[in-house]
Amino acid sequence: MNRILLCATIFAAGALAAELPVREVILYKNGIGYFVRSGEVKAGEAARLEFKAGEMNDVLKSLVIFEDGGGKISGLRYDSSEPLATKLAEFPFQLGDHQPLSALLDQVKGAHIELKTGPETVAGSVLGAREIEAGENQQQRQEVTLLLDSGDLRTVDLGGVTAMRFSDPVLEGQLVTYLARVAAGRSKEKRGVTVDSTGDRARRLTASYVVPAPVWKSSYRLAFTGAAEPMLEGWAIVDNTTGEDWTKVRLALVSGRPVSFITNLYEPRMVARQTAELPEEEAEAPELYGGAVSAPEGLQDFARLERSDKLYKVPPPPPPPPAAPMAHGLRAPTVVPTDSSSTIATPAEAVERGELFEYRFDAPVTVRDGESAMLPFLQQKITARKLLVFSTAASEFPRNAVELSNDTGKTLDGGPITVFDGNTYGGEALMETVKAGDKRLVSYAVDLGTRVATTLDSADEIVREIHVRRGVLTVRTASRETKTYTIRNVDAKAKTLIVEHAIRPEYRLIVGKPAETTASAYRFEVKLAPQGTAKLPVTEEQLESETTELTNATPDFLLVYAQNKELDKAGRTELERVAAQKLLIEQNDVAVQRGDQEINELVRDQDRVRQNITSLNRVSGQQEAVQNYSRQLVAQDGKLASLREQQAGLKDKKTALQAALNQMIEAMEF
Repeated sequence: MNRILLCATIFAAGALAAELPVREVILYKNGIGYFVRSGEVKAGEAARLEFKAGEMNDVLKSLVIFEDGGGKISGLRYDSSEPLATKLAEFPFQLGDHQPLSALLDQVKGAHIELKTGPETVAGSVLGAREIEAGENQQQRQEVTLLLDSGDLRTVDLGGVTAMRFSDPVLEGQLVTYLARVAAGRSKEKRGVTVDSTGDRARRLTASYVVPAPVWKSSYRLAFTGAAEPMLEGWAIVDNTTGEDWTKVRLALVSGRPVSFITNLYEPRMVARQTAELPEEEAEAPELYGGAVSAPEGLQDFARLERSDKLYKVPPPPPPPPAAPMAHGLRAPTVVPTDSSSTIATPAEAVERGELFEYRFDAPVTVRDGESAMLPFLQQKITARKLLVFSTAASEFPRNAVELSNDTGKTLDGGPITVFDGNTYGGEALMETVKAGDKRLVSYAVDLGTRVATTLDSADEIVREIHVRRGVLTVRTASRETKTYTIRNVDAKAKTLIVEHAIRPEYRLIVGKPAETTASAYRFEVKLAPQGTAKLPVTEEQLESETTELTNATPDFLLVYAQNKELDKAGRTELERVAAQKLLIEQNDVAVQRGDQEINELVRDQDRVRQNITSLNRVSGQQEAVQNYSRQLVAQDGKLASLREQQAGLKDKKTALQAALNQMIEAMEF
């Protein structure tokens, strides 16, 4: 077997030169279908395939071709993506809609043609052609003027021409090619590819590829019958929109979403090239220089926020399925359906495919073009527990639900579930994809026999921790909230209720033990007695931190936290020492402020005395008064000097007190 892997080839929905019918179809959940075609090709024969234009990009990156029979693939050719008008623009003539023959001949002036009119054949070069407007009671005519081989000019009525041919084989070939392109362009959505191969005998050609396809859908029936385990029945809905029939194909359905994307490989890509000229052929132009910028600084380091969320590593996409038939997995057991189950053939075989899961149907499947089909892929007992679920306060009534434990050994693809209870329709649910060994809650009806009420209480903020480090006081406080669920069961039967309490990242759970936790909620399980009432309190605590620089804190602020019961004796003593030192500094600051006020008052009084002396000196006979003011001024100078000396001492004292405080703060840590 000769095999060639093509990264830029093409797929078509049907074959022309050789029949390559669809043999296998695998449908995925990411909008992709994997197709395998196979057929006999005669010796020296090429195979032509057709495909939709929208499938080109996917096919160009996925097609694989096998040839069994001694031949080799020598090349592949496929239709260009150029519009039809662009393809026809290169010809020396154009054929428009309802265009007369004279219009064509007028476009090929100078071409040598042969016209047959009855028994006569006229040959010559086209000088021109026209369409003559018809008058009253006359028919419209077309005529062509020729330069005959004899040198004569002759006008020929085209209405009497029974045959015409171009003498130039090149022009005749252009007309044939033109018409072929017009014919190929009738189907705007179809493209063709020709597979050329060598070999002197017939051989089998197989092509596999992926193209866009409708997503297959799942639907389930869950039937409860008495005390027996419920039956889960799965059906796959498949749509054929490929434009051709799937006749007795091998069909498989894959649960999972491998990565898939579109890369534009089909459209021609043109590269913009630089224009280069010799320097001496260009005039000199002014040259501009950009301004300098500063050297780049180092990148800033940003603090990383730690989260408690769980991170899940996404597995790499699996390789594309091989073209050869896949090995079958374990056969699902044939079960005897209950009254609420369908009588179906053996369900599809199921097998893990890496991170994906495949359902493969043993019997060939036929789905006509434009039709859809429902195919059973599962019918099996499953572990399921009936309960109630309350997850929102928008309604006081919880929902009837089922806890499905997937012990089928298979992946259950996501889809709707119709629930039957005792051969009676019970409601409908929607289920996400469930891997083997996992479980899900699905709700299908509202339980009007149970009511849930909620109340919310909050407690005062309390101090949890007090720390000092590097001169920073950190106080961690906590505030609690309690949400109480009051549940009333009015029915005369016992029930189990699951309460979903939303997780808030800034809160931690203090009271209440959940049965399980999801990414967004705590799940608490409550047993309800017949016609009974139950209460479920859920208490959460929110922690907050507040920081204060000790140098900026007041003594009263520190003494308040020094009395907190969460602080040990050593920490309390340290805070009290700092508060006492800050109090001494505050007292010293008050004394300095008071001294400054006295000095300012004395200075103002001295200014007043000096003004009085100046005024009295201008008046005769006031010498005694001037002397009294002078003595007063001398006394004030003495007092002012004493106050300034006292202020200097207070400032020196503050410096010493502050230095001692800084030393205390620097050494404090608890």
